[in-house]
This record gives sequence, C-alpha cells and structure tokens, in this order.
Amino acid sequence: MARFIDAITLTGRNHVVLEPLRQEHAEDLLAAAKDGELWKLWYTSVGSPDAVLGYVDKALEMRDNQGAMPFVVRRKSDGKIIGTTRYFHVDAANRRLEIGHTWYSKSAQRTGANTEAKLMLLKHAFEKLDCIAVEFRTHWFNFDSRAALARIGAKQDGVLRNHQIAPNGTLRDTVVFSIIASEWPTVKAHLRGLLGKSRD
Repeated sequence: MARFIDAITLTGRNHVVLEPLRQEHAEDLLAAAKDGELWKLWYTSVGSPDAVLGYVDKALEMRDNQGAMPFVVRRKSDGKIIGTTRYFHVDAANRRLEIGHTWYSKSAQRTGANTEAKLMLLKHAFEKLDCIAVEFRTHWFNFDSRAALARIGAKQDGVLRNHQIAPNGTLRDTVVFSIIASEWPTVKAHLRGLLGKSRD
C-alpha cells in the first residue's frame, strides 16, 4: 500500500533543512534538547537525556505503523541539528494531517527557523499532498506555542478539555488550531512576509 507521505528532504532558502529522522540523529537531538534543558518544561514532551532514544524509537514506530513522517531540523549556517518536527495523525482518505511534536533548542527560538520550517511543511502539505486541512495541537499552558501558531496564521478551532493525562499526572486541556486549503494562499504570503521573501 502506497504511503500518503513519502520521505522527503525540505530545504529552506535561509534558515533550515528538514531531513527525515533516522536513529543516528538521537545524539544530536539530545544535544539540541540540552540547549535550554527543554525536558524540564512540564507541558511539553521533549525527551529527557535518559529518554531520547525512546523518543526517537517512538517517532520511527509512528512513521512505520501510522504513516507519520518525523524530521530533524538542521540549521543551514552551521549544519547543526536544532530540533525536530513531524507530520502525523495522517488521514489520507480525507487529505488531512497534523503538524506537531515540534521543539527547538533555546538558542534557535525566535530566529526564523520555525517560521521557515512551517512554510515548507505547509507548502508541501497543501501543494504536493493536496491536503484540505492541516491541524496543530498544543497544551493550554504552552502560551508560547499558542502565540506562535496564531502568528503563522493558524486559527483556533477549540479546546479539548481533559484531553490527556500527562506523565506527571495532570490533566491536559489541548488547544486545537488549523489552516484550511482556502486560507493557504494568504497564510503563505504572510509567512513569506515574515521571512522577508518575495517568492519561494
């Protein structure tokens, strides 16, 4: 059975390259997570030093069994891996997917890396995969993520109350955002404007 999403490398003009995640990326991802000790943010799921191998294994299992496509985010200026992101919750029959499991080293945040990565992921989803909608989800208390999603042009659909039980036992309210196909041209122009681009 053909995959909806094939392995692909997405190369930005200025900031980042998205490469399909491989097992050998684990050590580089651990180094990226150590920049800001991201696993200490209780509302995220960044792998801790002793869990990063399991984090990668789970991402690859999701790729193999659920049609997901995890990426590492590599900075173009020095070739350093600065984070990860993923296509998942793939619904090929309805041409929908979610972008998530996204995190960046502290030093890579607010640099344009996330904006360029989102531009490439959304462009591929809408223009190559012919998606009708792309979804994003985040923790209610992840205010930075919620602001970033609004900034790129995603609209809030709603809140799933008591959606999940977090590893620390707290109940997660999940905020759902999306961009739909009819909005993509405007969102694309907005993202290019944020990056100072006139064209792709």
